[in-house]
Amino acid sequence: MIFKQKFYYLTKTPLSAEGPKDVQILDRADDSNQFPELFSKYEQHRSHAFNDDSLYSIVRADDIYDLVRTGTEKEARELAFEKAEPEIITNLQHRVMQKDDKQAAAILRENHQVEV
Repeated sequence: MIFKQKFYYLTKTPLSAEGPKDVQILDRADDSNQFPELFSKYEQHRSHAFNDDSLYSIVRADDIYDLVRTGTEKEARELAFEKAEPEIITNLQHRVMQKDDKQAAAILRENHQVEV
């Protein structure tokens, strides 16, 4: 068995992301002792997207923040984008339906091949 060091990464994926290259690595925890501080940062970044019932609402998010555990920054970007893409699509579809957001419709069409 080959041992591979893994880290916790705090990532930010903008709603306009086209792929893993657009994912930002905001911070990294090298071990479980550093994880609580990283998790606090994660909660702070997501706090704007909670509704009145204190539930996270993807349609309120301006960017998608996530915590991923993997070996390299490249892998972290890929995993974060893979996890964020369905949430990005949901958020953008909501913006199109609720606000007739032309920019959101263009991002859906050009980046995700989704017609609305």
